[in-house]
Amino acid sequence: MLDSMLFHLMMIGLLGIISQWISWRFRLPAIVIMSVAGLIAGPVLGLINPEEDFEQLFKPVVSIAVAIILYEGSLNLNLQEIKGLKQPIIRIITLGALLAWIFGSLAARYVAGLSWAAALVIGGLFVVTGPTVILPLLRQAKLKQRTAAILKWEGIIVDPLGALLAVFAFEIIKVFMHSEFHLTALFIFFAASLFAVLLGWALGKGIGLMVEKGAIPEFLKAPFVFVLVIACFTISDELMHETGLLAVTAMGMTMANMPISSIKDMRHFKENVSILLISSIFIMLTASLSLDVLVQIFDWHILLFVALMLFVVRPLSIWISTIGTGLTAKERGLVGWIAPRGIVALTVSGYFADSLLRAGYEDARIVTSLTLALVFATVCAHGFSISWLAKRWKLAVDSQPGVLVVGSNDFTVGLAVALNEANVPVLIVDESWRRLQKARAAGLSFYHGEILSEQAEYEMDRTPYEYMIAATDDDAYNALVCNTFVPEMGRNNLFQLSADTDRQLASGDYSHAIGGSILFSEEATWGELNKKLKQHYIFRKTELTARYSYEQYVKERARETILLLILKPDGKVLFYVKDNSPKGEEGDIIVSLSPPAREGCKKQQKS
Repeated sequence: MLDSMLFHLMMIGLLGIISQWISWRFRLPAIVIMSVAGLIAGPVLGLINPEEDFEQLFKPVVSIAVAIILYEGSLNLNLQEIKGLKQPIIRIITLGALLAWIFGSLAARYVAGLSWAAALVIGGLFVVTGPTVILPLLRQAKLKQRTAAILKWEGIIVDPLGALLAVFAFEIIKVFMHSEFHLTALFIFFAASLFAVLLGWALGKGIGLMVEKGAIPEFLKAPFVFVLVIACFTISDELMHETGLLAVTAMGMTMANMPISSIKDMRHFKENVSILLISSIFIMLTASLSLDVLVQIFDWHILLFVALMLFVVRPLSIWISTIGTGLTAKERGLVGWIAPRGIVALTVSGYFADSLLRAGYEDARIVTSLTLALVFATVCAHGFSISWLAKRWKLAVDSQPGVLVVGSNDFTVGLAVALNEANVPVLIVDESWRRLQKARAAGLSFYHGEILSEQAEYEMDRTPYEYMIAATDDDAYNALVCNTFVPEMGRNNLFQLSADTDRQLASGDYSHAIGGSILFSEEATWGELNKKLKQHYIFRKTELTARYSYEQYVKERARETILLLILKPDGKVLFYVKDNSPKGEEGDIIVSLSPPAREGCKKQQKS
């Protein structure tokens, strides 16, 4: 019963998602957890062996999954994101990739002991990083926008280019090493690569136009695109192996740079699918390895090769290619260190190992072990070091979770000042320059523009802000803002003020599934909160100690006090929300909107 394919599918999905959850819960690199889980379930315990279990379905399923993951990543490649960074990115994906290929091939030849044929192929393949490993690391480390954009663009663009470099090297080998091949093969390779780019561009352009003209109903958009991504990859890959990755990347980039109103919806759908696929495919690949491959990893030639790739090849290729690009030494250093290899390297290396063996290159037997050693070493080294190094070099945002406030008014400005005094980063967003006057006068960080606009998406760095409060005088707009950012920030981190009109409260216009959590209480509306400030209410911070407990504070506070939030010693912010109030502990600071002291009231009456 436990040997059925259904059980194995369940195990793969369960191990993948549990690994993702463990990485989130304990702030560990997800790729490392998934790799370890796959190795334990596969070669160590022998519970699953997906390559044997799925037989002929294994490679097609992995290939399609990689294509979808790469397409989802390329949907984020909007050219507006890299204003001022085009030169370093272009240099890295051209000159940097070429240098990495040359240096990597030399290391494979003279250190790993491979033949020139296998060394050139493996050198081209190890250029790749890819969205499967880069994007989870960027989410984990919270890098600043410049460095994150460079690593993301390099990872997604170089993924297909690295595979194509390996194919190109293999075609050259066949031309010059075997008399039955001739230069026509190289022409076919370049023609197939050009066809892949044109196919991806045409499909992306066609889908974008159909979506904008309403030719595809809303409920069919995501499935329609999903199937065409598979078709784009398959058609191109059948003509020339590995050109399918280039085709889906071109398709995603084309759609990302078109004014498609529903691109965000498709992107969120693909993100959810990609997380599931990344989790499953990593488990499948690592669980399919044999113990012989694992033992072979510890050969000193392989270990020395991995060390050279980590500490010499990557840093040197990035350092040379970014000379004169305007990047700081620390930015060049971080980009030169972070280059984890992932799914593409593992899947494509298996294909080339088989192809080289069939061509008579017996040394290709260690290609799989070489690839696994580099993948595991890089995901561990870079996964555990990226956050520490980014913070040390001040290339990561403040670890303190910030608050993004939509709407500038007396209440939000006062709340932002109170949070700033507690060293919590706050950004106030409003499209009205007049309303932002109070925020500017208070010396607060602000953004002048519409939070829902595409322009704000590329101009405003939202990475430092973990929470969002929609606090304008328009309740429907507050709900819309919160609902828009649910996929990005999570519903538990989105808050809005209670509806401000009796009609809305009585009629129940808003579903509980729409918008964010209601802050404070139903009575704490926009009008009521700003009214209390005119009545000289103040933002008060109260620290809880061993002698002054939370229960004592609640008992002794004024009846009119509105409890706003609790600041934890580790920087976490807990907001009071309707029907769910957090309880303070020793060391916490409670921020409240409190009536003025009686002495203050008398002075105000006299004045």
